[in-house]
Amino acid sequence: GSNSTNLNSWTGTDENPERPPTVEYIEAIAKAAEAHGFSTLLLPTGAGCLDSLAVAAYLAARTTKLHLLFAARPGATSPAIFAKQVATINCWTHGRALPNIVTGGSPKELAAEGDFLDHDTRYERTREYIHLLKQLFTLPSVTYEGRFYRLENASLFPKPAQRPPIYFGGASDIAKEVAAKEADVYMMWGETFERMKERIEEMKQKAAHYGRTLRYSISFQVVLGETEKEAWEQADALVSHLSESAKRKKDELIQKGDSVGAKRLHELMKTSAERRFQIGPNLWAGLTQVLSGNSIALVGTPEQVADRLIEFIG
Repeated sequence: GSNSTNLNSWTGTDENPERPPTVEYIEAIAKAAEAHGFSTLLLPTGAGCLDSLAVAAYLAARTTKLHLLFAARPGATSPAIFAKQVATINCWTHGRALPNIVTGGSPKELAAEGDFLDHDTRYERTREYIHLLKQLFTLPSVTYEGRFYRLENASLFPKPAQRPPIYFGGASDIAKEVAAKEADVYMMWGETFERMKERIEEMKQKAAHYGRTLRYSISFQVVLGETEKEAWEQADALVSHLSESAKRKKDELIQKGDSVGAKRLHELMKTSAERRFQIGPNLWAGLTQVLSGNSIALVGTPEQVADRLIEFIG
């Protein structure tokens, strides 16, 4: 159909390679995901993204089972307002709305939204934000005075039937402390199996310090082929037209940004260049040359990708 036509564009070229995020295309993705057994869609936030709340509300009305995990930045929306937004869609969908709190990793992008706090201060604010969300979701009334937020007799209407789990990610030391103390699900961008195992063990210890247990999520891109050879050919084709300016732009983004997670992935990409960006069995960092954030890919047949996912889950 029209949603799978070749756009004749390539990742990382000087032209705009991205498919326009039309409402028809986004609805098609959601319906395909639901029809094929996916439980949840992550709806991102950022300068290059549509408004996640608007997308969540639209897709909520056009799906029946799919959970919608939508992101918000503490610098852009007050906790009381965001709690109401989540709770409203949550009630309409009988629990399918899930909040993802994103602190932000680009000072330039955050400044454009009016947020000028430094890295660690932003995470301190995030800690208060998540703490307040949980209180608003569960308590009849909330009065709170902290460093960043002050609420007096705040009550949430509508109340969600159950408190939705709070999804949150961050690779810096302070982000990990915030996750251990306040989050329900700790989100990570995919790296090597060894790195992921080490990180989860660290987070288990940090959470145990507060008497808590976290759940975990790991994100990957996926490149499939009917054979492994075909999958790697597909991967190579994806980055066959990268422009030097696109790669320079990514390098500059990493240097100017303060996202520890993005810097970790960029370093993985740089150190694996001589191995065609292969960082482990069916793991590839080629897209990280031009993409920030979730850019490590699982490459292989559907069976191989499923096997790798099972290893990570185990």
